[in-house]
Amino acid sequence: KKKKKKKKKKDDNDDDEQETMAAPMVGAALINEALIAYGYVATWIGLSSGVILFNKYILSFFGFPFPISLTMIHMLFCSTLAFLIIRVFKLVQSNDLDRQTYIQKIVPVGALFALSLWLSNTAYVYLSVAFIQMLKALMPAAVYTVGCLMGIEQFTYARLANMLVITLGVCIASYGELNFHLLGVLIQLASVCAEAFRLGLVQIILNSEKLKMNSITTLYYVSPACFVFLLVPFTILEVPRYLDSDTEVNTSQPHILLLNACTAFALNMAVYLLIGKTSALTMNVAGVVKDWLLIFISSALFDAPITKLQLFGYGISFVAVCYYNYSKYKDREKAMSMPKMDVKSEDGGNNSNTDREMNSKA
Repeated sequence: KKKKKKKKKKDDNDDDEQETMAAPMVGAALINEALIAYGYVATWIGLSSGVILFNKYILSFFGFPFPISLTMIHMLFCSTLAFLIIRVFKLVQSNDLDRQTYIQKIVPVGALFALSLWLSNTAYVYLSVAFIQMLKALMPAAVYTVGCLMGIEQFTYARLANMLVITLGVCIASYGELNFHLLGVLIQLASVCAEAFRLGLVQIILNSEKLKMNSITTLYYVSPACFVFLLVPFTILEVPRYLDSDTEVNTSQPHILLLNACTAFALNMAVYLLIGKTSALTMNVAGVVKDWLLIFISSALFDAPITKLQLFGYGISFVAVCYYNYSKYKDREKAMSMPKMDVKSEDGGNNSNTDREMNSKA
């Protein structure tokens, strides 16, 4: 009996030691996961800020006022690099999508991507970079609304109130804009809507069980579709301007456009990587931090005035978005703390579809 008691006590001590050793390992894993996520966010913020300032410079000061053409250069460059990486050097394995999958899942993303980039770049012709970033604070509200429509977000009245506060702040910031241009605002709002739908679709595609795509394969399939869709507005709106002898185009420094395309390629990969590892909402919350930086940097670079009323309104939106981010974090923490239930069917099979859906959403 004494031997059994000693053995049982020893086993209990071993279990306690294993639990004690497991706790730091779990904590280290969480820290590593957080650091990786923050690394993705920081990379996206830097690249996104660089592309925005670079595009503004090219469209307004470099002598290339063609937003559709600039976007098409980006898409052509992305398509070429992705093709070389996948088909020529075979550094990344292709998915080899069939025609039906490509038409149903890739083509809609390409169309929305083309529309979003076209409208977003066109808005820089009418509005300052700082004001555009303030308008982009509506992105979390747009993504949440689209997410509810697509079934990837759950609607609550508390979240609705949160989105209304964000919208109120943007309205105050718009009222304080000194160089308000209605057409530019409408173009930017349309770009926000198109981007919200695109981000939702990309999140569904990247997390699909039947379609696993990384950043390179996504660019490989989406960029050509985006380029083709842009041919329509390019032919209607910009080709006549090229043919007009009075239009001045800077063709003496093609390396500037090439460098801009390289930056855009890096940004596109960062966008898809960030959404695939986190979520579209995480990217848009991080975008608010990026927008604060861009507001002050662009104001200094391009001599665009910012009023106190604008900062006050944008500050309201910023606080509301931070609260939204915190509430999403608490929801995820609550979902992860819930015990997993292994409910089997009557015939002794696997978990039900409902259980798998709940685990997937958590």
